Amino acid sequence: MRKLPILTAPTAAGKTALALRLGVRYELEVVSADAFLVYRGMDVGTAKPTRSERGLVPHHLIDIRDAWEDYDVTRFVRDAEAAISDVLARGRVPLVVGGTGFYLSALLKGLPTTPHADPAIQAEIERELNDRGLDALLAEIAAVRPSELERLERNPRRMIRTLEVFRRTGRWPSEFRNTSPRFEYDVVAFSPPLPELHERIEARVDAMFALSLVDEVRRVVATLEAHGRRPTALQAIGYKEVWAFLTGETTLNEAREAVVVATKSYAKRQLTWIRTQLKADLLGRAEEAEEHLSRLLNI
Repeated sequence: MRKLPILTAPTAAGKTALALRLGVRYELEVVSADAFLVYRGMDVGTAKPTRSERGLVPHHLIDIRDAWEDYDVTRFVRDAEAAISDVLARGRVPLVVGGTGFYLSALLKGLPTTPHADPAIQAEIERELNDRGLDALLAEIAAVRPSELERLERNPRRMIRTLEVFRRTGRWPSEFRNTSPRFEYDVVAFSPPLPELHERIEARVDAMFALSLVDEVRRVVATLEAHGRRPTALQAIGYKEVWAFLTGETTLNEAREAVVVATKSYAKRQLTWIRTQLKADLLGRAEEAEEHLSRLLNI
């Protein structure tokens, strides 16, 4: 194959189920491109494929970090390309599946050659974040380079890194040239109509709460506190909203509604990223994506 397949869709669209169908039928191996599936113990809130599902179709880059450890796009590209090479070396076909647009862009276009992180400067910015709030720092970035906001997706860790690089170098991360990707890809993207997607999101959120999301968040936070860390993992949608309930800031119903609103907003950003950054045609149904992938794989 000259190009390797990538399957992407907004959250709750059904890409995991489609990947499993394809994987079983055509003996594919899934390489996950999801920023939070890497964390052990974060299963319900990330809608992680179950162990039985992963027993049916081999998955890579799931449960490879503890919740207190940081994980970033540089590590992802290194790990994903190594997994892809391993799958190909065994004569199998890898299917990259995920909705983290920043990760997918890095696979497609390579990584910016930005300098290594400076923990001291990042700590200063994190203190500013706690004192001034996310919106104030995003406004500071927007005043100089508004186009950076779409790439940041209101992600606090990404915002901290962006400001750190700019304050050190006078350049934004997006201004650094990219490394060369090791592989070429064909992106297959799909999404049901927005009303249906929103219904799917609400159903997924209700299922997460029914599957003891609150207990999972309690365990994850306890683990983080035991290690004196508040890393990237706690930024996942569902975790910070439920933590607000557990600390008495909101009611359970308010937490549930906050998760729904945040997930719908995230899905909208994913759709924008697919169109503007991945430059992919958006198919309307999972069945269309399945047909397209079958043709791509020449199966």
